[in-house]
Amino acid sequence: MKVEIFDYGSDSNDYYIIYKVTGIDPEDQEKLRGNVEGDIELKNGDMFITTHFEEKYFPLGSADAQLRIEDFIAREEIEMTVYLTSLLEDEDLDII
Repeated sequence: MKVEIFDYGSDSNDYYIIYKVTGIDPEDQEKLRGNVEGDIELKNGDMFITTHFEEKYFPLGSADAQLRIEDFIAREEIEMTVYLTSLLEDEDLDII
């Protein structure tokens, strides 16, 4: 599984990050669809997860983030990978 930030920003009062998740099989996509917080869209076998934030919690909007945006993007990608992996592991444990 590979997680990349596909897009981020704001429109009106909505702050968002869209993650593109690749390399995940349809079975795991279905497991995640029922458990992931955010909006999910499937396109050409890839999963796109949109998370919404209040302005004060938007992780890519701080002054520090603007100075080192690559670091903040990498951190967000790692955090989403860990989150998705933990959801899949929890789902596997429920089967046992």
